Amino acid sequence: MGIFTRFRDIINSNINSMLDRAENPEKLIQHMIYEMEDTLVELKSTCAAAIAEQKTIGRRLDRLQSRERHWEMRAEIAVEKGRDDLAKQALKEKHRISRIVESLGLEAGEHSAIVDRYREDIILLEEKLVSAREKQRILVHRYVRAHHARRAQEEIRRSDSFESIMRFDEFEERLDRMDAEVDLVNGDRNHGLEEQFQDMITESRLEEELQALKASRQQRQPRPEAMA
Repeated sequence: MGIFTRFRDIINSNINSMLDRAENPEKLIQHMIYEMEDTLVELKSTCAAAIAEQKTIGRRLDRLQSRERHWEMRAEIAVEKGRDDLAKQALKEKHRISRIVESLGLEAGEHSAIVDRYREDIILLEEKLVSAREKQRILVHRYVRAHHARRAQEEIRRSDSFESIMRFDEFEERLDRMDAEVDLVNGDRNHGLEEQFQDMITESRLEEELQALKASRQQRQPRPEAMA
């Protein structure tokens, strides 16, 4: 496929429409960018060659125009010297060169138009390439966002699965058993402490009753004066 055919296909293409129909938009846009970059390099190379040819034609045209003026001056000198025969030959050579200059001037104009068109095409292709790269950036951003969203959804589905629920239930049951064991240990410890307090209170009451009993007994015993 020639450069101009590829260039026209690229310029006339509707990137959005192509991406909408593509099964893999990321791959398609990357391929389009590669093709645009290759076409742009080739187009610039062709334009540079045309500019070089334009300069070559310009230099040749300058030399011929200089020769044209040279033979015109020769004809004038011949007329001044009365040599009409030499003047005619000089004018004949001048006319021959003038025809070449005219033809070369047309060719230079055509090359100038070609170079201008190349430059316009380069600008159009560069704009198209910028647009394609921007769309690629948007696609990459959308892909990354969609990838993260999909992973988040997978994590949510995984956490909601029966296996995960069972693991949570087992973990909760294990915590309940641990709490029960702690309560049991603390309960035994508190029960033993409570018994000590109860024993102390009972002992205190017994001591009080004993002292009361002794006091009552002493009160019931007769005094020594009364016995005398």
